[in-house]
Amino acid sequence: MEDDHPDLPWPLTGAEGLRAELLAAYDEPSRGYHNVRHLSEVLTRLEELAAQGTAFDRTEVLLAAWFHDAVYDGERDAEERSASWAEEALADITSAATVAEVARLVRLTEHHRPEAGDANGCALSDADLAILATPPDRYAEYVAAVRREYAHLPDEVFEAGRAEVLRALAAKTHLFHTTYAAATWETSARANIAAELEKFRPPA
Repeated sequence: MEDDHPDLPWPLTGAEGLRAELLAAYDEPSRGYHNVRHLSEVLTRLEELAAQGTAFDRTEVLLAAWFHDAVYDGERDAEERSASWAEEALADITSAATVAEVARLVRLTEHHRPEAGDANGCALSDADLAILATPPDRYAEYVAAVRREYAHLPDEVFEAGRAEVLRALAAKTHLFHTTYAAATWETSARANIAAELEKFRPPA
């Protein structure tokens, strides 16, 4: 089968069948935001972090990026099911230590709260949340894509849930944990979050 996304870095030699399975999962038509474009952007941000001197274990973090939204259906345990898929799929093709680290990192993306000394977790979390720091037009596309994923919800239910997510992000002491991301993305991300939250504020 022809690879439609040959530019996406895959850190394992071989295992092309697994790569294809993951791409198929991200290509599911029901996905608005958590699709191949999101996977590509996360991988690109990891390369940007590495180029700026951020140290992390490339194989483990790239694999975790591939798996972090492998299961996505709007349910709260999607990260856990993605981690379980990683544990099962990787068991026979890489070391037990790598499998454990990948699964740990995938589970971490549920809350994006890595410890300060967790270089791998900080890199993956920052790459995953980098969408928050994009220019306003891309941020608007992201918000619209998330809404499509929850098209089954009425506006008032979606907006209440979205506002809760945004307030939780805004309450974090740091959105980003690596030196480069904190210096480069934090301010614009907080501005985007504040602007979106303003839309949910009741009229005076």
